[in-house]
Amino acid sequence: MEFKDYYATLGVARDARADDIKKAFRRLARKYHPDVSKEPNAEVRMKEINEANAVLSDPEKRAAYDALGSGHAAGEEFRPPPDWDAGFEFSGRGFSDSEAADFSDFFAELFGRMGAARHPGERHAQRGPVRGEDHHAKILLDIEDGWRGAQQRISLRVPKLDERGRITLETRTLDVQIPAGVREGQLIRLAGQGSAGSGQGPAGDLYLEVHFKPHPRFRVDGRNLLMELPVAPWEAALGAVVPVELPDGKSLKIRVPPGAQTDGQLVAHGKGMAADPPGDLVLTLRVVLPPADTQRAKELYESMAHDLAFNPRAPRGG
Repeated sequence: MEFKDYYATLGVARDARADDIKKAFRRLARKYHPDVSKEPNAEVRMKEINEANAVLSDPEKRAAYDALGSGHAAGEEFRPPPDWDAGFEFSGRGFSDSEAADFSDFFAELFGRMGAARHPGERHAQRGPVRGEDHHAKILLDIEDGWRGAQQRISLRVPKLDERGRITLETRTLDVQIPAGVREGQLIRLAGQGSAGSGQGPAGDLYLEVHFKPHPRFRVDGRNLLMELPVAPWEAALGAVVPVELPDGKSLKIRVPPGAQTDGQLVAHGKGMAADPPGDLVLTLRVVLPPADTQRAKELYESMAHDLAFNPRAPRGG
């Protein structure tokens, strides 16, 4: 996927004011609109101009784009890092999949789902008291906090336009109760933390979309907790009871059956994420060989090679 330099597309500086962006878009639209333009590439250029304007004219998208795109040049190979948009607070304005499809893959990858987590009860303009717009933000949690629940202090970056029409990022901090067993993609609703209402209407809500940080031992799959369980060759061959440390620090005894193999799976029912019913702990076995880094270790390996006469490449029966 190629990186898109939206500032170059509109011919404006990166610190351009909102009015400068609006003027640049209008000037280019008059030149390249397919209904009036004589340029041979007018339709393609107009799509590029519309896409750039869709991002740079929106303070939220522009702030996210600026944070992501710093140091990248137009046309270079680009992949956004995982969870690049975590910690940004966005209002309910967003693009549906069909709307995002009118633009480039670059746009769809970055902004196609922006706003998708907003509350389905979002209100349209009407007379009288109007409820404020819902906001949403993606947050990253430690798996341990999702497992046991936690009180978290969350800092969100909120894009704003200053009095000169330039984009700024304000930070607001919220204390949030994370429920035990929260799942990937689950929304935590903070009532009244969205946009203010008008005409004495109530404020909108803020929805926090939960995602988990990479963990050295665990992964979350719905309600299930996944991990790799290293075992020694004799534990796999003879069977063993081995300890497994859970996210809360407690230890669970797991029985490895005789003859276990790498990639075999063991399941501890009800030991995954808290839920009703609770998820499972799914363990994928990995047989780890001890190093032959001492004379005694080498002798033991040589003895096994002589006495067992085992050929792992021989055809198996069945």
